[in-house]
Amino acid sequence: MLIDEIKKAKMVAMREKDFDARKVYDVIVNKYLLLSIDLKEKGVTIQDSDMISIMMKTLKELADEKENYARAGRQDSVDSISRQEEVIRKYIPKMLNEDEIRSEIEKLEDKSIPSIMKHFKMNFQGKVEMSLVSKVAKTIK
Repeated sequence: MLIDEIKKAKMVAMREKDFDARKVYDVIVNKYLLLSIDLKEKGVTIQDSDMISIMMKTLKELADEKENYARAGRQDSVDSISRQEEVIRKYIPKMLNEDEIRSEIEKLEDKSIPSIMKHFKMNFQGKVEMSLVSKVAKTIK
């Protein structure tokens, strides 16, 4: 599982004293543990797609944080966050682009937005941004 790779990478980062990598691995592992507790209470096990969602959300949070540091003129913090983003991106699969999404939608019999969204959520979770799917779906008729 993806979490096992991340835990191993965290140990390597600790040994190599890579503060930025260790910091972002800590965040991801903690979010994983919180989500796994929530899902366990519901009788569901956590999947790699959940891990990818965690990492995508973390990337968005880091981007917001980096923007704030850039406005404040804190270049050292901006550089640190950029290194953390690089660490996360190694684990995120290639995302589908608009053309690939459009091609997949064209293959569907039912092109209603709820049907399209359900299809992508079930088959491409973690490999596509749902907001982009929605945008593309609205242009197809």
